[in-house]
Amino acid sequence: MTFAHWLVILAAAISCIGGYFYVRDTIRGTTKPNRVTWGLWALAPLIGMGAALHAGADVWATVRTFLAGFIPLIIFAASFWNRQSYWKISKFDIACGAFSLVALVLWLAIDLPRYAILMAALGDFFAALPTVAKTWKYPETETAANYFASLISVLLVIPSIKVWNIENSSFQIYLVGVDVLLLLALYRRQLFGRFFRPTVSK
Repeated sequence: MTFAHWLVILAAAISCIGGYFYVRDTIRGTTKPNRVTWGLWALAPLIGMGAALHAGADVWATVRTFLAGFIPLIIFAASFWNRQSYWKISKFDIACGAFSLVALVLWLAIDLPRYAILMAALGDFFAALPTVAKTWKYPETETAANYFASLISVLLVIPSIKVWNIENSSFQIYLVGVDVLLLLALYRRQLFGRFFRPTVSK
């Protein structure tokens, strides 16, 4: 195996560890996943993995894609395990989900890889917005370990990128940005406490 393969394995292991903590806390009821976010985060990568394998993509290249969909799928399923894990879906969540699905359809329909990847990132971002908003207001309903693990995992994969172009690097750069955004939302009271008043969780 090459060094890049070992980076993929290490990144996958770290992602699984972060996912474990999130699932554990969801089952306990201390973490409350937004089902719009996690459902869509599961859907897009799994469709992408299936399409990639059907097109003859390298298995190593699809490992992280599989985990990017499988871990959210487990979290989505775990949110039904404990009633305390339920998070009420708002109109904003539904609107973001609709925009995400539109971007997902465009991603599947566009035959140009560069624009398809940008649509995939846009769809993922719309899916993330409900959780970003929830985390900003109620950080105690999230598990930070998962986002730290995701960020580290992406940073480990970046050195394996051989050609820096939109097709190879844009989605990884986006993932770094969204993980940082979620961590800032989680720790905004500690980082910017004097600027914000505490918000009481539902």
